[in-house]
Amino acid sequence: MGMTQTPSYGSEPGRSAAFIAYVLYLLSIPSAGVFALVGVIVAYAGRGEAQGAARSHIDDQIRIWWVAFWWAVAIWIGYVVGTVLAVVLIGIPILMLAWLANLIVFIWFTVKSFFGLLALLDGRSR
Repeated sequence: MGMTQTPSYGSEPGRSAAFIAYVLYLLSIPSAGVFALVGVIVAYAGRGEAQGAARSHIDDQIRIWWVAFWWAVAIWIGYVVGTVLAVVLIGIPILMLAWLANLIVFIWFTVKSFFGLLALLDGRSR
């Protein structure tokens, strides 16, 4: 009778950091993004020791965070412009567009983080 081995998820260098960063990214939903900032700090801290699939996940996490960050900056500029121009009514469609863009980035960030976590748990690289 053979025994099956269960994979050790913390054995690959950097894997724990990648796991923690994904969990923090997903917890950023109720924290208004604060945990996403902590997650990218964890990813940067674990990047040096990471190898193989864990390194690809950490690199992807850092890229996801920066893409979302720059989109958030652009969206907030849209909110400011839309708010100023709301006086002449042209700002209302700009505000609606900014809100829609914010929703899309939020969904994209969450979906990428969720599927990244599933891939990490399956041992697949990103």
